[in-house]
Amino acid sequence: MKAAPWIAGLAGLLLAGAASAGTPDGATIARQGNGRGVAPCAACHNADGGGQPAAGFPRLAGLPSAYLLKQLDDFAHGTRRNATMQPVAAGLSQDERAALAAYYSKLPVPAMSTTPVTDPRQEALGERLATRGRWSHGLPGCGQCHGPGGVGVGGHFPPLAGQSAVYIANQLHAWQKGMRRNDPLQLMQAVAGKLDEADIAAVSAWYAAQPVAGGQQP
Repeated sequence: MKAAPWIAGLAGLLLAGAASAGTPDGATIARQGNGRGVAPCAACHNADGGGQPAAGFPRLAGLPSAYLLKQLDDFAHGTRRNATMQPVAAGLSQDERAALAAYYSKLPVPAMSTTPVTDPRQEALGERLATRGRWSHGLPGCGQCHGPGGVGVGGHFPPLAGQSAVYIANQLHAWQKGMRRNDPLQLMQAVAGKLDEADIAAVSAWYAAQPVAGGQQP
């Protein structure tokens, strides 16, 4: 005996609704949290995913999905340590982390005001370290992995251009101190270990001043 057409249609709608309800929505989590104690990402990274430069919260918009997912997974599993991000990532399911990574990777890079380096000597040092490195000390240029101008390369080497100088410096210090260890082949630990405080300040400021690929510069 066949079911009435309206019954079959209602069943289809219910099944579709159940499937939709089971699929995490990255935009909703970013704006509202996941309803299980995880706060909205926008609280720290802003509604447009541009971050908060002065506070050291990085831009997420336009970063590679594979990179974002790896960082969330690493936070969740304790491979990358951060007092704020570890409980957030651990409170997300694997599907929710994947949904967030996909969502932020597709967001347009917001129009951002870059911060010019005002000290010519610091600017020259930052550019030299970024583009050429210091081979007398076995230090390669950052651009060899992160691409020309810090545009980023693949899922392992994220864009640096236009990121907060505070954030970049914080990460370099974290690698120096062994607080961050989730880089490929420990490349960043080796690089950061060859930088002094003036180097870190200079290269962080230089990348913060670079135009962001895909962004509209004012």
